[in-house]
Amino acid sequence: MTRELILSPAMKEIWTGLDPPKPDPLDIVKLALGKKKASDLPFSDWEILLAEIIVGNAFGVDRMDYLLRDSLHTGVAYGKFDHFRLIDTMRILSPPAHGDEKKSSLEPYIGVEAGGLQSAEALLLARYFMFSQVYFHPVRRIYDIHLKDFLAEWLSGGCYPNDVERFSAFTDAEITSAMRQAAKDNRVAGHVHAKRIIDRNHFRVLHEGTLSDILASGGAMKTKHIAAAAAKEFGADKIRFDSSLPKDSAIDFPVRERDGSIVSAHSKSQVLKKIPAAAFEYIFVEKEILPEVSEWYQKNKTMLMAKSMEEES
Repeated sequence: MTRELILSPAMKEIWTGLDPPKPDPLDIVKLALGKKKASDLPFSDWEILLAEIIVGNAFGVDRMDYLLRDSLHTGVAYGKFDHFRLIDTMRILSPPAHGDEKKSSLEPYIGVEAGGLQSAEALLLARYFMFSQVYFHPVRRIYDIHLKDFLAEWLSGGCYPNDVERFSAFTDAEITSAMRQAAKDNRVAGHVHAKRIIDRNHFRVLHEGTLSDILASGGAMKTKHIAAAAAKEFGADKIRFDSSLPKDSAIDFPVRERDGSIVSAHSKSQVLKKIPAAAFEYIFVEKEILPEVSEWYQKNKTMLMAKSMEEES
């Protein structure tokens, strides 16, 4: 949808109204999406670099912005890092050569001076802490689920329209207003989910898996089995399962040493090698039946775990 919005008639008026040299909308698409998401478009080396500066996985300003902004607005310090030092030490670098003098496939070619490595480490640690403590917080996750459930019932066809003009009509204000109306009127689609959000009567956590549980079970399989058993016992509308499996968190980039040589960040930093993957698994239960489900869960937990292991094998 980002691409369609940039190329839409409404945005075209903005691009054509700018003073020369006027930007090509497709060039803006490249910078907004990057090479991977706009793989059908030809990228020059400079366009690859500019896109990485904006949306890059390691040093994209979008990432720096949301970490600092979300840290401020949530009142936590996890997302803070020395972005001034990091920006001052960022450089365009060639990928490091290995012992066999073959260049690695390291991308992008944006790295840091040796003196900025600790700031880069702080950025990636801040990302891990924000995901594990804020973005993956159970209350945040369950409100995402309630919102998705509401939109699935309230939106025509259960999803946003693909048409740019109709899609743009659904702003935060319209969605919030629709939820308030739906919460007051049980005849409106999405009433139950809207009421949970507006009244802050969200589902509560029955079970929270640990990272070791997720890794040991090969990806939240045990918890999924328990959630399915709970849904069968108490009703699918009263149970929600939510998880995010560990993703490859190994972000590498070139570092220019003080003697001018280029090395891999992972060859120089012990911190980057040890940043864990952020992951979670939750079973949520309707608040009103939480005591009953908790009692059932504690009574049957050993049996449920054993049964899930049998089904996995």
